[in-house]
Amino acid sequence: MTRIRSNDPQPRFRALPAAITAAALLTLTACGGGSTDSSSPSAKTLSLAIQSTPNSFDPAQLNDGQAAYVWSALYDTLLYTDNKGELKPNAAESWKYSADGLTLTLKLHQGMKFSSGATVDAAAVKATLERTMTTPGSQQGLLASVKSVEAPDATTVVLQLKQRDGSLLTTLSTAAGVIGDPATMADKSTALNPVGSGPYVLDKSSVTGTTYVLKRRADYWNAKAYPFQTVTVKVIQDPTASSNALQAGQINAGPAPAENSAKLKAAGYKISTPRATAVANLVLADRAGSVLKPLGDVRVRQAINMAFDRTKISEQLLKGGAQPTVQVFNPASGAYDPALEKSYPFDPAAAKKLLSEAGYPQGFSVTMPGFLFTKAFEPTVTQALDDIGIKVKWTPVPAQNSISAITSKKYPMILFIDGLNTSAREAGNNYTPTGYLNPFNSSDPQLTKLLAQANGELDAAKAADAYKEVNDFAVKNAWNSPIAYLSNRWATKGVVYLGDGSNTFSTIRAFGVSG
Repeated sequence: MTRIRSNDPQPRFRALPAAITAAALLTLTACGGGSTDSSSPSAKTLSLAIQSTPNSFDPAQLNDGQAAYVWSALYDTLLYTDNKGELKPNAAESWKYSADGLTLTLKLHQGMKFSSGATVDAAAVKATLERTMTTPGSQQGLLASVKSVEAPDATTVVLQLKQRDGSLLTTLSTAAGVIGDPATMADKSTALNPVGSGPYVLDKSSVTGTTYVLKRRADYWNAKAYPFQTVTVKVIQDPTASSNALQAGQINAGPAPAENSAKLKAAGYKISTPRATAVANLVLADRAGSVLKPLGDVRVRQAINMAFDRTKISEQLLKGGAQPTVQVFNPASGAYDPALEKSYPFDPAAAKKLLSEAGYPQGFSVTMPGFLFTKAFEPTVTQALDDIGIKVKWTPVPAQNSISAITSKKYPMILFIDGLNTSAREAGNNYTPTGYLNPFNSSDPQLTKLLAQANGELDAAKAADAYKEVNDFAVKNAWNSPIAYLSNRWATKGVVYLGDGSNTFSTIRAFGVSG
């Protein structure tokens, strides 16, 4: 079967998490790292179900959502993040910052080859990074701190920075850190069938948008890290259909909705539930009140935070597969502060009082975008806000228009499900003026100072403390109204899921051979 052209859009920002339905709030992200010995006789095939289709395999257009299950098998990244959330060498076997933090030097592993047989060298890394830096796409902004890229010899890459960037190493472990083939990466064919340096190549039986069959390269430099000779990634948007495929033996790894877990266990599947991998967040975007005046008053934003019975939502709506929260930062990160969870107890009466003090005793109305992945939440959010006097109207938004709706400045409040990431990426997405979850470009002098301090800190412990201050500001000033952290359940048979939630990057290195 030959590949057909995909009609999927190519949004400017990173991919949305997997679609969430009333039946299952699952399969948002997965963890990276880990491996087993490829010499095992059972190390043959991983057949995996995901819910979202890769938008493109062009290095400058890659998205970091579930699409990464496919492209991270086709491309090497300079670094990678393991199952414990720790940065490790990959294509770059070592790295070092200068004393002032403005020069990053990477030494490449020798002997790497592209799937075409061409040599992977510093010139290829330089060409890929420079193209990503100058090409509008989902990764361009992540390399904004890079002033220039140099390749003084075949195995050395030097990045000169405009300012210190504490998130750069993590960036180089994701899509912005891939290595493309300079001879082909600008070709139109690359979007569907790239020449990469990764452990797998796309098989001819792949069907764009439906099934991606990956065959392991015999000449790959780090083949022992990838135990599966063949990986099949099937796009199955409906979790019920995915569960049916598991029970029918069509796949051996996939999402396990709570209501189907017992059947899957009875069929011999192991159910794994990592800790939080995403956050359900009501973005209070119009913090200056330019479109919806009430949101310009911090008391209104605080009132909204007090409208939600987060514990009840987590236990009843989310079937216990969630953790109540008022924070957007990963609870496994140093930026997370347990003490902040006491900031907004469920108190509709107090919320109404705050609205009255702000000059809105009768409340107000708001129109919000309704996405496929927010359907399960919409009735609950509508009722909670209605109980304090805020009337919500939902405007359905097609999946292909999700990002454009968020960034349009049409919607002052946005319910969103965001995959958890590093503190630097979460702060960038939510609180910098250019973050895609800050569509009204909100800023505050105190927050700007805190962000600069945090992002410029190269010491991990000090950076964590700095991001904790960013988190404290955001929660106390109610820039958002998060509701709950979400976890995903994986069902596996003959393979094992290795993730625990420490790393939320979607990669087949999250799976190994069982037994």
